[in-house]
Amino acid sequence: MQSLAVIGGGVIGLAVARRALLDGLSVRVHRATGSRGASWVAGGMLAPHSEGWPGEEKLLALGLESLRLWHSGFLDGLPGDVVTARESLVVGVDRADAEDLRTVADWLSVQGHPVTVTRTARDTEPLLAQNIRHGFIAADELAVDNRKLVVALEAHCDQLGVRWAPPVQQLDEARDGADTVVIANGIDAPALWPGLQVRPVKGEVLRLRWRRGCMPVPQRVVRARVHGRSVYLVPRADGVVIGATQYEHGRDTAPAVTGVRELLDDACEVMPALGEYELAECAAGLRPMTPDNMPIVGRLDEHTLVATGHGRSGFLLAPWTAEHIAAELIGARA
Repeated sequence: MQSLAVIGGGVIGLAVARRALLDGLSVRVHRATGSRGASWVAGGMLAPHSEGWPGEEKLLALGLESLRLWHSGFLDGLPGDVVTARESLVVGVDRADAEDLRTVADWLSVQGHPVTVTRTARDTEPLLAQNIRHGFIAADELAVDNRKLVVALEAHCDQLGVRWAPPVQQLDEARDGADTVVIANGIDAPALWPGLQVRPVKGEVLRLRWRRGCMPVPQRVVRARVHGRSVYLVPRADGVVIGATQYEHGRDTAPAVTGVRELLDDACEVMPALGEYELAECAAGLRPMTPDNMPIVGRLDEHTLVATGHGRSGFLLAPWTAEHIAAELIGARA
């Protein structure tokens, strides 16, 4: 039986490990205990349309392919409640914001992936502020509860016979007893394979909890341009996740007052009723970003593969990454 060592226990590492286990490989996952990394601090949006932007055609294509995989089998064996929304509404607050969204909608149409433009956004989502009208709907986008999904992938890997192991400091530690190693530890990947162009990009995320007497939790993802800034509101069973800032600040994961304030101000400008919710959590994660925003997924040498650099699209691209790594492993066995 071919053996595989996966370095990294986030959504990418777990997706790769689960696919390898389903393919009959013996799999060992090296992960840290007590710290779940960037996957624990995420919105969980699977949103290639609403995150798209002119110039990122390749990333759009990957995202659409991976969204298809989410719809066509990646969720098999996982609890149904990991999915928290099945549609995205993207809106603009002022005229310039609406023009930006029109640019995206036109670009998507040219790419052959049109969205539904609306001038009556409050008919779709009545909790929006009264001045918000313009936007578009991406009907096949999804959102998942990132934490439930990570736990569910861990449980499925357990059922399939994964072996858990501590983190490694050097690649040779993972090679011991493994035919192939997959480096899938996000921003730490360059420490194991120097030359990988991956850097940490900080992002704050907030969690609001519904309270008795508050307006209900929205049933779809709401993304907005707010005077040039981006904010997203993602439903959870007990509230809403708000995100996310994006800036470079080394490996600092302390939520900053400025970032938290901007997120709250923007979220409440889009959906004023959120001001009555409980502020349950402020957190910050480090996205593994690359110079061109494209993930680094593929073969490094005969016995080493890499899956990192997914930036803001880790959850979206998890199925595509697992399939791509699986194809490399199958090719090596052929």
